[in-house]
Amino acid sequence: MCSITGFFNNDNALDNTLHALEITKNRGLDGIGICTDSEIYRAENADSPGIGQETAGKNVLGHRLHSMVSFVLQPIVCKGRMVANCEIYNWKELAQKYDVHAKNDTDLLIKLIEMQALDSDSRALSRNEIMQVIDDVLRKVLGVYAFAYWLNGTVYIARDIVGIKPLWYSNSDSDGFGFASEKKALARNGYLDIRELNPREILAYDIATGTMEKYSRQFFSLTPQHEGSIIEVQEKMQRLLENAISIRIPDERFGILFSGGLDSTIIAYMCKLLGKVPGVDFTCYTSGLCEVQLPPDIEYAKMIADELGLDLRIKSIGMEEVENYLKEVVPLVEDTNVPKVGVALTMYAACIAAREDGIRVMFSGSGADELLAGYDRHKRSTDIDRDCYADVLKIYEKNTYRDDVVSMNNNIELRVPYLDKRFVDFCLKIPSEYKINDEQNKLILRLLADELGIPAQVSQRKKQAAQYGSRFDKAIGKLAKRAGCRTKTDYLSHFYDKPNLKLGVLFSSGKDSNYAMHIMQQQNYAIECLITIKSKNPDSYMFHTPNIDLARLQAEAMELPLIEELTMGEKEKELDDMKNAIIRAREEFGIEGVITGALYSNYQRERIEKVCDELGLKVFSPLWHIDQEKEMYQLLERGFEFIFSSVAAYGLNKSWLGHIIGKKDIEKLVKLNERIGLNVAGEGGEFESFVTDGPMYKKRIDIRDFDIMELDEYTAKITITNAVLVDKDRTGNCPVMKAEQKDINKGIE
Repeated sequence: MCSITGFFNNDNALDNTLHALEITKNRGLDGIGICTDSEIYRAENADSPGIGQETAGKNVLGHRLHSMVSFVLQPIVCKGRMVANCEIYNWKELAQKYDVHAKNDTDLLIKLIEMQALDSDSRALSRNEIMQVIDDVLRKVLGVYAFAYWLNGTVYIARDIVGIKPLWYSNSDSDGFGFASEKKALARNGYLDIRELNPREILAYDIATGTMEKYSRQFFSLTPQHEGSIIEVQEKMQRLLENAISIRIPDERFGILFSGGLDSTIIAYMCKLLGKVPGVDFTCYTSGLCEVQLPPDIEYAKMIADELGLDLRIKSIGMEEVENYLKEVVPLVEDTNVPKVGVALTMYAACIAAREDGIRVMFSGSGADELLAGYDRHKRSTDIDRDCYADVLKIYEKNTYRDDVVSMNNNIELRVPYLDKRFVDFCLKIPSEYKINDEQNKLILRLLADELGIPAQVSQRKKQAAQYGSRFDKAIGKLAKRAGCRTKTDYLSHFYDKPNLKLGVLFSSGKDSNYAMHIMQQQNYAIECLITIKSKNPDSYMFHTPNIDLARLQAEAMELPLIEELTMGEKEKELDDMKNAIIRAREEFGIEGVITGALYSNYQRERIEKVCDELGLKVFSPLWHIDQEKEMYQLLERGFEFIFSSVAAYGLNKSWLGHIIGKKDIEKLVKLNERIGLNVAGEGGEFESFVTDGPMYKKRIDIRDFDIMELDEYTAKITITNAVLVDKDRTGNCPVMKAEQKDINKGIE
């Protein structure tokens, strides 16, 4: 596609623009352009040394062209000015429908906006009304896009509703407003508080006042669910997918990222069927670590390519080449998250092979797992529909930016038919029983594969993540060990020494928020502060209340700042108090996201995500749908010490309170689960916990005294009345209740 950027109210606007375009030059090699409010420069030579040298001003737009639809240099100037990174597949139909003479999709976009925004009752529209017009135009568009539209004294930026095309921005009193296709283009120009534009928002920047406004766009809905048999729904889904693929086929040879798995094989085979039409010519690309034996993805890719008659190119690389690629990939994705880098590496190697073949467009199977419950964690979901919805809602934070920068660094445009907005809208309304059962996931997609005649070895193949199927995760592990690094993340940090993001922790004092924080810390995220909500309502649905005052002692033990917010605990109203606390964390510590310890509670997660969405912050729930028994054992393995601070379930009693939980305790909880269905990690409210030590604690907490309140045989809680910090090398035992001497097995009887 392209690179877009712009800087406003900045004395170095031109230099910043040219620098940003240089940083992202691989996004567009076909041309370059910049403009101010009065001047415009364009050149077919993207490396033209003289472009814009005489340009003056504090407000500049910039663009690099990757031409796929006609050859139209940008910025495009009508009554306003526009730079866009877009691929609108129905632009010709829209041009005909609205009688617009347009040279390409970007030209159509600005003219459609101005047709409505500037000709409405012959009056000037307000900023909010113009954002409504932009939203209305974007509803008509089929495709992906990120653009900036500069009209009079306002800059409007927007991106496609799923978030396939990236857009980042920053605004400060000292440096003004800046935006770019890639985060690094702003960071290397000195911007610090850099935000990814929420795809469900249109942002307007007022040049005169330096202020921003946001307009919320409507996302997809889960209702009404489709009626009819799974066969009937599958047939409708197939027609939509065929259309999503066909409108994305370019007028030139293209590539398909191919693992031999279900998602990519369906795309490849549908392209083959469409290939009966002249002009459809493609090659499948796969990559992997090839040492003693072929990795699974290459084995499957070869097998299915032979069986279906697909043209396949294999990129096999060795250990030394992996390290060289990592030096490019890790800074490119600006992240040291091991799974994210592993997937990026797989794609990067395949894109290199495609680039060598002159490929400029690649298809990807991304999105099918999110839409159709394809991950292993979906098997433990309590609400498949909402989990699929949440996965699509957040896919721009997890996958699409990584995929875009990797492909565009190779001057290849990535096309993602499973994330076609009509296909997404349809799939989110598919009944959950058509997506997953106890034995298999992505049921309806597997049915489609069978109907197409795809061999069962593929249609029924279980998902294997790209980093494992390619064996690149194994390669990273070997390289980390060779380098003497403690973890894979430590090794990857050699190539990108910045923290991934600055985060705050919604901190309850219990095991889940502590463990979630530790996981993110291990993945090279910077923990800037703890955020604790102290609820006056002991029955709050949202917030943990036992011994919450001691969160301050835990923060001191970890040497982290703590933000506390008091709430009366009124349902829903307590979210405003949480929002205030998160705003304080953002203002005081510059957090870019929030960590939650949510395991299975959609009630909690959805409300936290809604608040953070409004604030432009990302949400990380690393324990989401973790196996509860697995979590409990992992806590012990990683050095956490915690007590039960309350119990409220049949099978438990006060004898469980106040002592450090050990392996034997977990074994007893597992037996209770088997006998009466008790949640091993207390996810059903069976117990609350308090952490006294962990790997991120500089000192441990020594509980000297507590009071016990027993409400009935199965309900009790403790109030810690005396606790102090002690050095890690000292022993300090919790007081032992007399009841603890009794056999805890009594609680199982």
